[in-house]
Amino acid sequence: MKKLAALTLSMFLVSGIAFADTPKDADPQPAKAQPAKPKAAKKPDKSDAAIAAQLEELRQALQSQQEQLQMLKEELAKRDRQIDEAREAAAAANARATEASTKATEAVNSTAEVKTEAVTLNSTVSDLKASNEILKTTVAKEAADAQKDMEEGPMTIRYKGVNFTPGGFVAAETVFRTRATGDDINTQFTGIPYPSLAMGKVSENEFTARQSRMSMFADTKIGSAKVSGYFEGDFLGAAVTSNNRQSNSYVFRQRQFWASVKWDSGLNISGGQMWSLVTEDKKGIENRQEAFPMMIDPQYLVGWAWQRAYGFRVVQNWDKFAFGISVEGPQTTLTAHGAPTNYFIDIPGQNAGLFNGTDATGYTTNKAPDLLVKAALDPGWGHYEIVGILSPMRQRIYPCGALPIVTANLPASCTLVAGGPLSGSSVAGAYNNSIIGGGVGFTARLPIVAKKADLVGHFQGGSGIGRYSSAQLADVTVHPDGTLVGIKNAAWLGMLELHPSPKLDLYAYGGGEYDARAAYTYPNPAAGAANGLPIPVGYGSPLFNNSGCSTETISTGPGAPGAGGTCTGDVRTVMEGTLGFWHNVYTGPKGRVRWGIQYSYLTKIGWAGNNFNTTTGVAGTSIGPKAVDNMVLTSFRYYLP
Repeated sequence: MKKLAALTLSMFLVSGIAFADTPKDADPQPAKAQPAKPKAAKKPDKSDAAIAAQLEELRQALQSQQEQLQMLKEELAKRDRQIDEAREAAAAANARATEASTKATEAVNSTAEVKTEAVTLNSTVSDLKASNEILKTTVAKEAADAQKDMEEGPMTIRYKGVNFTPGGFVAAETVFRTRATGDDINTQFTGIPYPSLAMGKVSENEFTARQSRMSMFADTKIGSAKVSGYFEGDFLGAAVTSNNRQSNSYVFRQRQFWASVKWDSGLNISGGQMWSLVTEDKKGIENRQEAFPMMIDPQYLVGWAWQRAYGFRVVQNWDKFAFGISVEGPQTTLTAHGAPTNYFIDIPGQNAGLFNGTDATGYTTNKAPDLLVKAALDPGWGHYEIVGILSPMRQRIYPCGALPIVTANLPASCTLVAGGPLSGSSVAGAYNNSIIGGGVGFTARLPIVAKKADLVGHFQGGSGIGRYSSAQLADVTVHPDGTLVGIKNAAWLGMLELHPSPKLDLYAYGGGEYDARAAYTYPNPAAGAANGLPIPVGYGSPLFNNSGCSTETISTGPGAPGAGGTCTGDVRTVMEGTLGFWHNVYTGPKGRVRWGIQYSYLTKIGWAGNNFNTTTGVAGTSIGPKAVDNMVLTSFRYYLP
C-alpha cells in the first residue's frame, strides 16, 4: 500500500513539474522556422505578462498541489498509522484469539480433567462408602472379637517363648453296685464278692468328685525340634488320713508327667510317666493320641490293654506306618496257694523313701524294666497295631528255708527230717532266680461308617503279662520248691462306638480276661496214710478247697463284715458287658458340658476245686465259684476349653 501511494505521488510530481515548465497553450511540438513578419514587435510584451500570470497561476497551482500533496502525505501517514494500529489490533486480536484458543483448549482439557476427576471422585466416594461399610463391619467385628477375647481369654498362655495350655474337667459322678465291693468310682474287677462274703449281700452307692482332673500342656520350638511336656492329675489316690466322713480329703495324684522331643522327620523321643506303648493309639504312635474307651469307670474296661507308668520310648512315625520301642516300669503280680515260704518277691515300702509304708507287698525288686515294641499301620481305612512285651521277673530263693520237699539243688548243709528240710533253719545256698514273661497283642479299629460307627477288636496273650490288662489278673505263681512260674494270660475285647450326631455318642463293649491253671503238687511228707498223697500248690488247682464260696459268715465287728467260708477262688475268667452313652449339652469355645450313663454287667468265675483231703485222700464236690455284679454309673462333667 505504501509503495502504491509513493508511486502515485512521484508520477503526480513529475507531471506537475513538466506542466509548469511548458508555456500556456504552447504546442509541445517544435516549431518550424518561418520568416519574420512586420508586427512581431508588440507580441513579446503581451506574452511576458501572460507568462507572468501563467507562472503565478502555476505557482499557486503548485502550492495548492504541494498542500494537497502534504495533505496526502498526512493522509498516508494517518493511514499508515491506522494500518499499523490495525495490524497491531490484528496481532493483538490474533494473540487474543490464540490465547482464547489456548484457553479454550485448556478449558476443554480442564473439562476432560474435571470429568475424569469427577469420575475419579465419584469412584473415590463409592470406595469411601464401601470402605466405610467395611470399616463399620471391621469395627463391629473387632469390638465383638474384643468382647469375645474378654469373655474367653487366650487358649494358651505364652511365657518366654513357651505355650502353656491348661485343661481338665470337673466331674460329679455316682456309682451303684448290686453287690458292694468297697470301691469308689474305680472298680476292682477281681474284687466283686463271691456269695460267701457278707458284702455280696448288700448293695452300695458312692457319690464322688474324685475323678475331676487338671492338666497342663507346654510346647515350644528349639531349632527344628518341637519340645513338649504334659502333666495330668486327679484325686483318685488315698493317703492314711483319706476318708469319706465330714471332710473327704483325698490326695492329688500324678497320672501323667512326661516330656517329648519331636522332629519333622517323624522321630519322637519321650520320657516320664505316660501311657504304655501297649495302649491303643488313634493314629501312628504318639503321646496324647491314645484311643480310650468311653467309660465313666476310671479302671476302664475288662479286656482293655493298658498301663500308665514310667516309660522311655523312641518312636519313628512315617506317613502310614510307625514303629516304636519302649522301656517301662515293671511290677510283678503274684498269686500262690499252698506254696512254701522260702522266697520273697516283694518288699515293703519305706516311708523315708517316699514309698507307701502300709503296703507290705506292693514293691517288687525288679531286675530290669519291661521292654515293649510296637508297630502301627494306617493304610487309609482303619488303624492296626501289633505289640510285643518282654517282662523280666526275679525272686530270692532259700533252699533250706520253709520248704516242704527236697529239691534237686538242696545244699548238703540243710538238715533233713522225715524226708524234708527243717522249717526256715538256714540261708545256706540262697540264690536269685529270674524268669522272663512276655506276650503279644493285636488291635484293629475299623471305621465301618465314616465318622459315624467304629468297630474295634483287641486281643492280647502270653505268659506273665496279666497286669497289662484292666482286671489285673496274676502274672506269676510258684512251684512247690518256691520258684516262680508264669501264668498263661489272655485278654479280648470287642467295641462298637456310634456317633449319630455331634451331640450324642453311644457305645457297647464286651470283653474278658483269662488266667490259665498253673497247678502243681508234691508228695505229702507226713508219716502214715497221708504219706505220699498229693498236696496242691500254685494257681487254680482242681484240688483246692472252694467249699465255702457260698457260705456267709458272721461279722466280727461294725467294721468287719463276715469273710465267708473257705474259698480259694482263683480267678479263671472275668467278663464285662457294657452299654452307655454321652450327651454333649454344649460344645464350643467356652469348653464342653456333657453327661452320661453307663451300665455294666460284671462276672467273675473261679477255677473249680474239689477240696481234696491231703490226709485221707478223699475229694469233695468240685465247685467253680461265680460272682455277678450289676453296676450303674453316672457322670456330669464340665471340660475346660
